[in-house]
Amino acid sequence: MARCSNNLVGILNFLVFLLSIPILAGGIWLSQKGSTECERFLDKPVIALGVFLMVVAIAGLVGSCCRVTWLLWVYLFVMFLLILLVFCITVFAFVVTNKGAGETVSERGYKEYRLGDYSNWLQKRVNDGNNWNKIRSCLVESKVCTKLEAKLVDVSLTNFYNEHLTALQSGCCKPSDKCGFEYRSATEWIKNATVTNTNPDCQSWDNAKDKLCFDCQSCKAGLLDNIKSAWKKVAVVNIVFLVFLIIVYSVGCCAFRNNKRDDSYGRTSGYKP
Repeated sequence: MARCSNNLVGILNFLVFLLSIPILAGGIWLSQKGSTECERFLDKPVIALGVFLMVVAIAGLVGSCCRVTWLLWVYLFVMFLLILLVFCITVFAFVVTNKGAGETVSERGYKEYRLGDYSNWLQKRVNDGNNWNKIRSCLVESKVCTKLEAKLVDVSLTNFYNEHLTALQSGCCKPSDKCGFEYRSATEWIKNATVTNTNPDCQSWDNAKDKLCFDCQSCKAGLLDNIKSAWKKVAVVNIVFLVFLIIVYSVGCCAFRNNKRDDSYGRTSGYKP
């Protein structure tokens, strides 16, 4: 039974090693085949994650199965740091996503979004000019508004109002209802010169396909709503991952004690494991 923990750590780390291979391959594929700058932006983090998992898995595998005590100690130390990191990231994700929600509009199938409703930390990230220019480029390249226009071609105003738009579609592809613009199509609206509105988004709107409302506060808010939803899902996954890490760490501690006991027995009896 004492050796069961060593074998279990070895099996778990072998599975992690197998998992690291497709992650690493995916990162390399993105760096070589990514069609847009947004896709290629992910290649380095994915490659780093794949390499990290592979190195840690090898250390745990060799340390437990080959009874290399110092290597297993390094493995446990890294695992402890990883547990702390995942815990902090999970708490942070819940804290920064606890604010913000779309505003329900009367007789509309969609919601509208205000940047001020979201956490200050997230607002600062999207209000940074360099950050937003990169995000804006990705949104244009993703053709989120072009796809909406193709889907709702020749749709009447009444039917458009009944559409269930995503946060990005509502925030980036159309002006706010409060602007009072005249409807032409899903992504074409005529400014009404007689309507005075202090909402800066109304001035930012442009019918050009690469402009629309991509510079609007509502577009940034729509993006943050997407991020909020995604981060909450990631946080739930992190909780499951954290439980898994704690179990592996606990089993690894048992394997480490086994190694130390074997080392101590070998020194006193001359036994070579």
